[in-house]
Amino acid sequence: MSALEVTRRLRFGHCDPSGIAYFPAYVDMLVGVTEDLFEAIGWPWPKLMKERNISTPTVTLNVSFAHPGFEGDDLTWRCAVAAIGNSSLDLTHEIVARQPLWRAEQRLVATAADTHRPVPWPDDIRAALAQYRETTDA
Repeated sequence: MSALEVTRRLRFGHCDPSGIAYFPAYVDMLVGVTEDLFEAIGWPWPKLMKERNISTPTVTLNVSFAHPGFEGDDLTWRCAVAAIGNSSLDLTHEIVARQPLWRAEQRLVATAADTHRPVPWPDDIRAALAQYRETTDA
């Protein structure tokens, strides 16, 4: 496995009056896809916080838009792990409808939910995330 793929419909409420996607709605959708990744590895955020005391704030989000999305588009999201550091997690998101629409690079940091200080990723969670690591042909 190299990436998590999910589909989201671009709905009326995600768009401006001209029917083009409103970019803050994209960010909200991105958070949902990131949440899906943690569910896919068996650590949904509520469980991660309750059982491991770990939260995952985003500390960096770089977004590049190539083409507009329109109301009714089915967006295919490809979310992959680019790198896993001691407490950081770098993700890439590629969003496609009829053509590539936009791309995001996101850095999350594992933090103690009670102190908000960085903590290392536990080995089992690190291994689970690694199954979604991007691979390149050598």
